[in-house]
Amino acid sequence: MRSPSHIGAFQAGYRQQMISGSIFQSIINATREAVVLVDRSLRVAAVNNHALAAFSRENLPLVGSRLSEVIRDASLHEAYSRTLENNIASDVRLEIISAEPKAYDIHIEPLEVEGSLYAVGVFYDVTKIENLEKMRQALLSNLSHELRTPLTSILAYVETLEDGAIDDRENNRRFLGTIRRNAERMHELISDILELSSIESGNVSIEPKHVRLKNMVDEVFEDLSSKAAERDIGLINDVSADSSAYADPMRLEQMLTNLIDNAIKFNRPAGTVTVGFQENGPVGSIAITDTGEGIMSSQIPRIFERFYRVDRGRTREIGGTGLGLAIVKHLARLHGGRVTVSSVLGSGTTFTLELPKP
Repeated sequence: MRSPSHIGAFQAGYRQQMISGSIFQSIINATREAVVLVDRSLRVAAVNNHALAAFSRENLPLVGSRLSEVIRDASLHEAYSRTLENNIASDVRLEIISAEPKAYDIHIEPLEVEGSLYAVGVFYDVTKIENLEKMRQALLSNLSHELRTPLTSILAYVETLEDGAIDDRENNRRFLGTIRRNAERMHELISDILELSSIESGNVSIEPKHVRLKNMVDEVFEDLSSKAAERDIGLINDVSADSSAYADPMRLEQMLTNLIDNAIKFNRPAGTVTVGFQENGPVGSIAITDTGEGIMSSQIPRIFERFYRVDRGRTREIGGTGLGLAIVKHLARLHGGRVTVSSVLGSGTTFTLELPKP
């Protein structure tokens, strides 16, 4: 373990060695990526502010430390060594496993200063790009899967009708009805994708105002009454007549429709869906509670992800795009609020929509 005075001597030495040190430091500080300069002994000779933010650890100054003390990665050390030994550029990939994983593409070039050879590495942070790529791949995979199912059904029934079933009076209407339902399912999915894309890209604006919540809940109940009746689900409006929520009326109705529809779909037959409201200081909270089977605690963190389904088999049976809760989450954020979920297996689930008051 080096003493503080020993570290200070290293740092002072590097400052004396660097030509126009303040100018060099200003240049690398202006770089958007992390920059780490290393000498022939693989000690850090200079870093910029981004490198300090990315790689600093408590009680360990970067300048003067061995590279292996700052970043423990064998391939990175080999790349720096290769540049210093052969006076050639090197490229390497670095993944840092931590509470917030990071990924870097690093380009290392030789740099001669006052007759001494250094290796300067530029760390391009590709974490966000790679995460976005994973999201894109997951979205395309889910989307192709969700579209394939109704499309396969449509093609199968079209072929059946073409092969002569069009003249089968007992079944042709039923086949056409199945084609229509699957086409509507595809249309609903595409509409939800476009809606979610517009919200996430910031192309959706809101105009909050005071909304009579009880009346709006009654209207949503009316729109979903046939779905509730099919499964004998009771709809209970427990919102007081004088309660009001501060939100964009159209978007609030959209959020309530998605949440109540979800509560109906995943409820027990002859169960209930109850909507309540209470004010908690600066926030108004709308609670939608069902009497379904509940959600496992391990699944709750993912419940608002696109296409995530607690019970895929049942979702296929009852329909839905898998995007409704994601839309609710983003609309709630657009209002400066949030949506949360609490659940007890066997007892039901409550989604709470929290909206700030003006």
